[in-house]
Amino acid sequence: MLPRFDFTIAATDGKARTGVIAMRRGEIRTPAFMPVGTAATVKAMKQQDVRASGADIILGNTYHLMLRPGAERVHRLGGLHGFMGWDRPILTDSGGYQVMSLSELTKRSEDGIVFKSHLDGSRHLLSPERSMEIQRLLGSNIVMAFDELVPTTSTREVQAAAMERSMRWARRSRAGFDAGGEHAEHNAIFGIQQGALDEGLRQWSADALLDIGFDGYAVGGLAVGEGQEAMFACLDYAPGQLDAAKPRYLMGVGKPDDIVGAVERGIDMFDCVLPTRSGRTGQAFTARGPVNIRNARHAEDQGPLDPSCPCPTCSTYSRAYLHHLVRAGEILGAMLMTEHNLWFYQQLMAGLRGAIAAGRLTEHANAFRAAYYGGEG
Repeated sequence: MLPRFDFTIAATDGKARTGVIAMRRGEIRTPAFMPVGTAATVKAMKQQDVRASGADIILGNTYHLMLRPGAERVHRLGGLHGFMGWDRPILTDSGGYQVMSLSELTKRSEDGIVFKSHLDGSRHLLSPERSMEIQRLLGSNIVMAFDELVPTTSTREVQAAAMERSMRWARRSRAGFDAGGEHAEHNAIFGIQQGALDEGLRQWSADALLDIGFDGYAVGGLAVGEGQEAMFACLDYAPGQLDAAKPRYLMGVGKPDDIVGAVERGIDMFDCVLPTRSGRTGQAFTARGPVNIRNARHAEDQGPLDPSCPCPTCSTYSRAYLHHLVRAGEILGAMLMTEHNLWFYQQLMAGLRGAIAAGRLTEHANAFRAAYYGGEG
């Protein structure tokens, strides 16, 4: 039987690492990209097709699932794995980001956050303890600590206060997770580093998280509008403040070139809605840059989206056909574009893993950027 949680680093190249996270639900190859299954579905995809793209793990969302269909109902129906028919690892975020960004906040205190549902206006309390309970009911394999996110444009005083509260909530999250009995014995919990773009606050946060002790650590509070240059400047030091023997997860990232740069800086795990959201709106990612399939220049193009891509969409359908489907608003268009994008992201991760193992990440990353920035899509 596979262990509860074990991270093995197989090779390094500079700050970058490649390895495997072994869990009872299966192995996760790192660096890993997790498709986002917000409401127990990776939009426009069947679970077996998500797996066929190369995904080892998907992400579910605590906030959305607690509101609909409800964590208790999902638990009665076999947890997320049984409910949605996905038998591999699932990571659930804590709900904190969505509470901040989607809900009408009514009260934020040391206890947690009281908010109104964006669906029906009903009032709810989300606290560290309730977040841990919901993630346990969902059957999450990697549980995220509950934290407080503030904009990177906030004052240092506001950022420091939010970070310190997040660390108090991290300790309560750890205690709430550990109280989860058999679920805690079989699954893992990650802490989330906060501190915006301030190196000193990030170090304070990292020290607090390491004192509590987690199975892995996320770099939170980035990719919220600060821009790639500022994000990379933070990633030049933030991953190194965390335990090098544990996985490092950059939440909500991102664009393909964001991922390549973050891997170069020591990040092991990623998630983002971009490949699925873009697929539904007619944008494809290719080795030569993004493609807007709606553009008229694709109307009679009989070539594939990306000649270098092995996905079923590129192997079977032309740009002209995809252009027609998307312009006509056909559901199949969203499905095929999303399938391609997920394959592209998984191929991107496989290439990075191979380059790190071969000790040629710099060459590989530079070649990727030259094609991606220099191509015409």
